[in-house]
Amino acid sequence: MRGIVRMLGLAVIAVCTCQTAAAQSLKTIKDRGTLVCGVGQGLIGFSHPDQSGNWAGFDVDFCRALAAAIFNDAALVRYLPFNAAERFPALQSKSIDVLSRNSTWTMSRDTELGLSFPVTTYYDGQGFMVPRSLKADSALDLNGASICVQSDTTTQLNLSDFFRGNRIAYQVLTFPTFDEATKAYDASRCKSITTDVSQLYALRLTLTSPDDHVILPEVISKEPLGPVVRSDDMQWFTIVRWTHFAMVTAEELGVSSQTIDEALRSDRPEIKRLLGTEGDHGERLGLSRDWAARIIRLVGNYGEVFSRNIGDGSKLAIARGLNDLWTKGGIQYAPPIR
Repeated sequence: MRGIVRMLGLAVIAVCTCQTAAAQSLKTIKDRGTLVCGVGQGLIGFSHPDQSGNWAGFDVDFCRALAAAIFNDAALVRYLPFNAAERFPALQSKSIDVLSRNSTWTMSRDTELGLSFPVTTYYDGQGFMVPRSLKADSALDLNGASICVQSDTTTQLNLSDFFRGNRIAYQVLTFPTFDEATKAYDASRCKSITTDVSQLYALRLTLTSPDDHVILPEVISKEPLGPVVRSDDMQWFTIVRWTHFAMVTAEELGVSSQTIDEALRSDRPEIKRLLGTEGDHGERLGLSRDWAARIIRLVGNYGEVFSRNIGDGSKLAIARGLNDLWTKGGIQYAPPIR
Protein backbone atom coordinates (compact mmCIF):
# COMPACT_ATOMS: atom_id res chain seq x y z
CA MET A 1 0.00 0.00 0.00
CA ARG A 2 2.84 2.36 0.93
CA GLY A 3 4.47 1.65 -2.45
CA ILE A 4 1.26 2.49 -4.30
CA VAL A 5 0.89 5.78 -2.40
CA ARG A 6 4.52 6.64 -3.19
CA MET A 7 3.96 5.88 -6.90
CA LEU A 8 0.83 8.03 -6.96
CA GLY A 9 2.72 10.85 -5.28
CA LEU A 10 5.49 10.67 -7.87
CA ALA A 11 2.88 10.68 -10.63
CA VAL A 12 1.28 13.84 -9.26
CA ILE A 13 4.70 15.52 -9.02
CA ALA A 14 5.47 14.48 -12.60
CA VAL A 15 2.18 15.88 -13.89
CA CYS A 16 2.65 19.16 -12.03
CA THR A 17 6.23 19.47 -13.30
CA CYS A 18 5.08 18.82 -16.86
CA GLN A 19 2.32 21.41 -16.66
CA THR A 20 4.67 23.98 -15.16
CA ALA A 21 7.25 23.35 -17.86
CA ALA A 22 4.61 23.64 -20.57
CA ALA A 23 3.27 26.99 -19.34
CA GLN A 24 6.08 29.00 -20.93
CA SER A 25 4.35 31.05 -23.63
CA LEU A 26 3.37 33.98 -21.44
CA LYS A 27 6.84 34.19 -19.87
CA THR A 28 8.50 33.99 -23.30
CA ILE A 29 6.30 36.79 -24.61
CA LYS A 30 6.93 38.99 -21.57
CA ASP A 31 10.70 38.41 -21.73
CA ARG A 32 10.73 39.20 -25.45
CA GLY A 33 8.65 42.34 -24.93
CA THR A 34 6.38 41.71 -27.92
CA LEU A 35 3.67 39.30 -29.03
CA VAL A 36 4.37 37.60 -32.38
CA CYS A 37 1.10 37.17 -34.24
CA GLY A 38 0.52 35.21 -37.44
CA VAL A 39 -2.00 36.87 -39.77
CA GLY A 40 -3.28 36.60 -43.34
CA GLN A 41 -1.43 38.10 -46.27
CA GLY A 42 -3.86 40.93 -46.83
CA LEU A 43 -7.63 40.67 -46.43
CA ILE A 44 -9.51 43.96 -46.12
CA GLY A 45 -11.34 44.18 -42.82
CA PHE A 46 -9.52 41.25 -41.22
CA SER A 47 -5.76 41.69 -41.62
CA HIS A 48 -4.42 44.25 -44.03
CA PRO A 49 -1.30 46.45 -44.02
CA ASP A 50 -1.45 50.07 -45.16
CA GLN A 51 1.20 51.71 -47.35
CA SER A 52 3.34 52.33 -44.26
CA GLY A 53 3.17 48.70 -43.20
CA ASN A 54 0.76 49.30 -40.31
CA TRP A 55 -1.61 46.36 -39.87
CA ALA A 56 -5.34 46.73 -39.17
CA GLY A 57 -8.43 44.54 -39.14
CA PHE A 58 -10.64 42.27 -37.06
CA ASP A 59 -7.98 39.55 -36.67
CA VAL A 60 -5.27 42.14 -36.05
CA ASP A 61 -7.33 43.71 -33.27
CA PHE A 62 -7.48 40.37 -31.49
CA CYS A 63 -3.69 40.34 -31.28
CA ARG A 64 -3.75 43.95 -30.15
CA ALA A 65 -6.16 42.90 -27.39
CA LEU A 66 -3.74 40.18 -26.23
CA ALA A 67 -0.89 42.71 -26.16
CA ALA A 68 -3.07 45.15 -24.22
CA ALA A 69 -3.85 42.47 -21.63
CA ILE A 70 -0.19 41.48 -21.24
CA PHE A 71 1.70 44.76 -21.63
CA ASN A 72 -0.95 47.49 -21.27
CA ASP A 73 0.20 48.50 -24.76
CA ALA A 74 -1.73 47.30 -27.80
CA ALA A 75 1.12 48.27 -30.14
CA LEU A 76 3.57 45.66 -28.84
CA VAL A 77 2.80 43.15 -31.58
CA ARG A 78 4.90 41.92 -34.49
CA TYR A 79 2.78 40.67 -37.39
CA LEU A 80 3.96 37.87 -39.68
CA PRO A 81 1.77 37.15 -42.73
CA PHE A 82 1.25 33.57 -43.94
CA ASN A 83 -0.68 31.85 -46.69
CA ALA A 84 -2.92 28.87 -45.97
CA ALA A 85 -0.20 26.24 -46.43
CA GLU A 86 2.30 28.07 -44.22
CA ARG A 87 0.09 29.09 -41.29
CA PHE A 88 -0.04 25.91 -39.18
CA PRO A 89 3.63 24.92 -39.64
CA ALA A 90 4.59 28.44 -38.53
CA LEU A 91 2.69 27.93 -35.28
CA GLN A 92 4.00 24.38 -34.79
CA SER A 93 7.59 25.58 -35.22
CA LYS A 94 7.07 28.34 -32.62
CA SER A 95 7.77 31.08 -35.17
CA ILE A 96 4.62 32.77 -33.81
CA ASP A 97 2.84 32.82 -30.46
CA VAL A 98 -0.69 32.80 -31.84
CA LEU A 99 -2.31 32.49 -35.25
CA SER A 100 -5.06 35.06 -35.79
CA ARG A 101 -5.93 34.41 -39.39
CA ASN A 102 -9.19 33.19 -40.89
CA SER A 103 -8.76 29.51 -39.97
CA THR A 104 -11.65 27.11 -39.61
CA TRP A 105 -11.93 24.94 -36.51
CA THR A 106 -12.34 21.32 -37.63
CA MET A 107 -12.04 17.96 -35.93
CA SER A 108 -9.01 16.85 -37.94
CA ARG A 109 -7.15 20.07 -37.18
CA ASP A 110 -8.04 19.68 -33.53
CA THR A 111 -6.71 16.13 -33.36
CA GLU A 112 -3.83 15.85 -35.84
CA LEU A 113 -1.76 19.04 -35.72
CA GLY A 114 -0.84 19.43 -32.06
CA LEU A 115 -2.80 22.70 -32.14
CA SER A 116 -5.91 23.96 -30.37
CA PHE A 117 -8.70 26.41 -31.23
CA PRO A 118 -9.52 28.20 -27.96
CA VAL A 119 -12.64 30.06 -29.14
CA THR A 120 -14.69 31.12 -32.16
CA THR A 121 -14.40 34.85 -32.76
CA TYR A 122 -16.30 34.89 -36.05
CA TYR A 123 -19.01 32.51 -37.26
CA ASP A 124 -18.84 32.32 -41.04
CA GLY A 125 -19.85 30.10 -43.93
CA GLN A 126 -18.71 29.46 -47.48
CA GLY A 127 -20.40 31.18 -50.39
CA PHE A 128 -19.98 32.04 -54.06
CA MET A 129 -19.50 35.25 -56.00
CA VAL A 130 -20.27 35.62 -59.71
CA PRO A 131 -20.42 38.39 -62.31
CA ARG A 132 -23.87 39.98 -62.64
CA SER A 133 -23.64 39.24 -66.34
CA LEU A 134 -23.82 35.52 -65.58
CA LYS A 135 -27.42 36.10 -64.39
CA ALA A 136 -27.14 33.32 -61.81
CA ASP A 137 -29.58 33.48 -58.89
CA SER A 138 -28.25 30.45 -57.05
CA ALA A 139 -25.14 28.33 -56.75
CA LEU A 140 -27.26 25.56 -58.27
CA ASP A 141 -27.15 27.54 -61.52
CA LEU A 142 -23.38 26.98 -61.80
CA ASN A 143 -23.60 23.65 -63.65
CA GLY A 144 -20.45 23.22 -65.74
CA ALA A 145 -18.92 26.46 -64.45
CA SER A 146 -15.25 26.93 -63.64
CA ILE A 147 -14.63 27.85 -59.99
CA CYS A 148 -11.54 29.61 -58.59
CA VAL A 149 -10.50 28.42 -55.12
CA GLN A 150 -7.49 28.56 -52.83
CA SER A 151 -5.73 25.24 -52.28
CA ASP A 152 -4.90 23.68 -48.88
CA THR A 153 -8.13 25.00 -47.33
CA THR A 154 -11.43 23.57 -46.12
CA THR A 155 -12.93 25.73 -48.89
CA GLN A 156 -11.70 23.32 -51.55
CA LEU A 157 -13.17 20.33 -49.68
CA ASN A 158 -16.52 22.04 -49.15
CA LEU A 159 -16.69 22.94 -52.83
CA SER A 160 -16.28 19.29 -53.81
CA ASP A 161 -18.89 18.16 -51.27
CA PHE A 162 -21.46 20.71 -52.48
CA PHE A 163 -21.20 19.94 -56.19
CA ARG A 164 -20.97 16.17 -55.73
CA GLY A 165 -23.91 16.22 -53.31
CA ASN A 166 -26.04 18.14 -55.81
CA ARG A 167 -24.74 16.15 -58.80
CA ILE A 168 -23.56 19.32 -60.55
CA ALA A 169 -20.62 19.26 -62.95
CA TYR A 170 -17.91 21.87 -62.41
CA GLN A 171 -14.28 22.68 -63.14
CA VAL A 172 -11.96 23.71 -60.34
CA LEU A 173 -8.99 26.05 -60.69
CA THR A 174 -6.79 26.00 -57.59
CA PHE A 175 -4.28 28.63 -56.53
CA PRO A 176 -1.76 28.64 -53.66
CA THR A 177 -2.90 32.05 -52.40
CA PHE A 178 -6.24 33.79 -52.21
CA ASP A 179 -4.74 36.80 -53.95
CA GLU A 180 -3.87 34.68 -56.98
CA ALA A 181 -7.36 33.17 -57.02
CA THR A 182 -8.84 36.68 -56.87
CA LYS A 183 -6.72 37.95 -59.76
CA ALA A 184 -7.72 34.95 -61.85
CA TYR A 185 -11.41 35.60 -61.16
CA ASP A 186 -11.05 39.32 -61.93
CA ALA A 187 -9.39 38.38 -65.22
CA SER A 188 -12.41 36.16 -66.07
CA ARG A 189 -10.40 32.95 -65.97
CA CYS A 190 -13.26 31.39 -64.01
CA LYS A 191 -16.99 32.03 -63.76
CA SER A 192 -17.14 32.05 -59.95
CA ILE A 193 -14.93 32.30 -56.91
CA THR A 194 -15.71 30.61 -53.61
CA THR A 195 -14.50 31.23 -50.08
CA ASP A 196 -15.94 32.37 -46.75
CA VAL A 197 -18.71 34.92 -47.23
CA SER A 198 -16.78 37.48 -45.16
CA GLN A 199 -13.85 37.16 -47.56
CA LEU A 200 -16.14 37.61 -50.55
CA TYR A 201 -17.27 40.98 -49.17
CA ALA A 202 -13.64 42.02 -48.84
CA LEU A 203 -12.70 40.59 -52.22
CA ARG A 204 -15.45 42.48 -54.04
CA LEU A 205 -13.95 45.80 -52.95
CA THR A 206 -10.66 44.95 -54.66
CA LEU A 207 -12.11 44.04 -58.06
CA THR A 208 -11.83 46.28 -61.11
CA SER A 209 -15.61 46.89 -61.12
CA PRO A 210 -17.02 45.86 -57.71
CA ASP A 211 -20.65 46.65 -58.59
CA ASP A 212 -20.54 44.19 -61.47
CA HIS A 213 -20.38 41.23 -59.07
CA VAL A 214 -22.92 39.64 -56.71
CA ILE A 215 -22.67 37.19 -53.81
CA LEU A 216 -25.09 34.31 -54.23
CA PRO A 217 -27.48 33.46 -51.35
CA GLU A 218 -26.27 29.95 -50.53
CA VAL A 219 -24.04 29.37 -47.50
CA ILE A 220 -22.77 25.83 -47.96
CA SER A 221 -20.73 25.20 -44.83
CA LYS A 222 -20.09 26.03 -41.21
CA GLU A 223 -16.86 27.98 -40.78
CA PRO A 224 -16.12 28.73 -37.11
CA LEU A 225 -13.10 31.03 -37.32
CA GLY A 226 -10.81 32.03 -34.50
CA PRO A 227 -7.30 32.12 -33.08
CA VAL A 228 -5.10 29.03 -32.91
CA VAL A 229 -2.40 28.10 -30.37
CA ARG A 230 -0.16 25.13 -29.69
CA SER A 231 -1.69 22.43 -27.51
CA ASP A 232 1.18 22.28 -25.01
CA ASP A 233 0.36 25.33 -22.88
CA MET A 234 -2.99 25.43 -21.12
CA GLN A 235 -2.28 28.78 -19.48
CA TRP A 236 -1.77 30.50 -22.84
CA PHE A 237 -4.79 28.68 -24.32
CA THR A 238 -6.90 30.06 -21.46
CA ILE A 239 -5.58 33.62 -21.84
CA VAL A 240 -6.41 33.60 -25.55
CA ARG A 241 -9.88 32.16 -24.90
CA TRP A 242 -10.78 34.64 -22.16
CA THR A 243 -9.49 37.63 -24.11
CA HIS A 244 -12.37 37.06 -26.51
CA PHE A 245 -14.83 36.31 -23.72
CA ALA A 246 -13.85 39.53 -21.92
CA MET A 247 -14.60 41.56 -25.05
CA VAL A 248 -17.97 39.86 -25.53
CA THR A 249 -18.83 40.30 -21.84
CA ALA A 250 -17.93 43.98 -22.05
CA GLU A 251 -20.35 44.47 -24.94
CA GLU A 252 -23.08 42.59 -23.04
CA LEU A 253 -22.58 44.88 -20.03
CA GLY A 254 -22.40 48.07 -22.09
CA VAL A 255 -18.74 48.70 -21.22
CA SER A 256 -16.82 50.23 -24.14
CA SER A 257 -13.65 52.20 -24.80
CA GLN A 258 -15.80 55.32 -24.45
CA THR A 259 -17.38 54.35 -21.11
CA ILE A 260 -14.51 52.53 -19.41
CA ASP A 261 -13.75 55.29 -16.89
CA GLU A 262 -17.36 55.45 -15.79
CA ALA A 263 -17.55 51.64 -15.64
CA LEU A 264 -14.55 51.52 -13.29
CA ARG A 265 -16.70 53.34 -10.73
CA SER A 266 -19.63 50.94 -11.16
CA ASP A 267 -21.09 49.01 -8.22
CA ARG A 268 -22.48 46.23 -10.42
CA PRO A 269 -20.77 42.98 -9.31
CA GLU A 270 -20.38 41.59 -12.84
CA ILE A 271 -18.72 44.80 -14.06
CA LYS A 272 -16.43 44.89 -11.02
CA ARG A 273 -15.31 41.31 -11.71
CA LEU A 274 -14.74 42.06 -15.40
CA LEU A 275 -12.67 45.16 -14.76
CA GLY A 276 -10.75 43.78 -11.78
CA THR A 277 -12.03 46.17 -9.13
CA GLU A 278 -13.25 43.05 -7.34
CA GLY A 279 -11.68 39.58 -7.25
CA ASP A 280 -8.41 38.23 -8.60
CA HIS A 281 -9.53 36.66 -11.88
CA GLY A 282 -6.79 38.33 -13.91
CA GLU A 283 -4.11 37.10 -11.56
CA ARG A 284 -5.40 33.55 -11.96
CA LEU A 285 -4.60 33.90 -15.67
CA GLY A 286 -1.10 35.11 -14.86
CA LEU A 287 -2.05 38.68 -15.79
CA SER A 288 -2.86 41.83 -13.84
CA ARG A 289 -6.20 42.41 -12.14
CA ASP A 290 -7.11 45.08 -14.70
CA TRP A 291 -6.28 42.90 -17.74
CA ALA A 292 -9.78 43.22 -19.23
CA ALA A 293 -9.96 46.95 -18.52
CA ARG A 294 -6.73 47.34 -20.50
CA ILE A 295 -8.25 45.49 -23.47
CA ILE A 296 -11.42 47.57 -23.46
CA ARG A 297 -9.63 50.90 -23.05
CA LEU A 298 -7.00 50.28 -25.74
CA VAL A 299 -8.90 48.10 -28.24
CA GLY A 300 -12.61 48.12 -27.37
CA ASN A 301 -15.33 45.58 -26.76
CA TYR A 302 -16.36 42.96 -29.30
CA GLY A 303 -19.04 45.15 -30.88
CA GLU A 304 -16.63 48.05 -31.34
CA VAL A 305 -14.02 45.83 -33.00
CA PHE A 306 -16.64 44.25 -35.29
CA SER A 307 -18.19 47.57 -36.29
CA ARG A 308 -15.04 49.48 -37.20
CA ASN A 309 -13.39 46.66 -39.13
CA ILE A 310 -16.13 44.72 -40.91
CA GLY A 311 -19.51 45.97 -39.69
CA ASP A 312 -21.61 49.10 -40.16
CA GLY A 313 -18.66 51.39 -39.46
CA SER A 314 -16.57 49.90 -42.28
CA LYS A 315 -16.64 49.70 -46.08
CA LEU A 316 -17.60 46.02 -45.86
CA ALA A 317 -20.80 46.73 -43.89
CA ILE A 318 -21.30 43.05 -42.98
CA ALA A 319 -24.39 42.49 -40.83
CA ARG A 320 -23.74 41.03 -37.38
CA GLY A 321 -25.97 37.99 -38.05
CA LEU A 322 -24.74 34.98 -36.08
CA ASN A 323 -22.01 37.17 -34.61
CA ASP A 324 -24.45 39.34 -32.73
CA LEU A 325 -24.84 38.82 -29.00
CA TRP A 326 -27.00 35.95 -27.85
CA THR A 327 -29.38 38.52 -26.36
CA LYS A 328 -29.90 40.01 -29.84
CA GLY A 329 -30.47 36.88 -31.89
CA GLY A 330 -26.84 35.91 -32.47
CA ILE A 331 -24.72 33.17 -30.90
CA GLN A 332 -21.81 35.14 -29.44
CA TYR A 333 -21.99 34.08 -25.80
CA ALA A 334 -19.44 34.35 -23.02
CA PRO A 335 -19.31 32.22 -19.85
CA PRO A 336 -19.52 34.23 -16.62
CA ILE A 337 -16.44 35.73 -14.99
CA ARG A 338 -16.79 34.60 -11.39
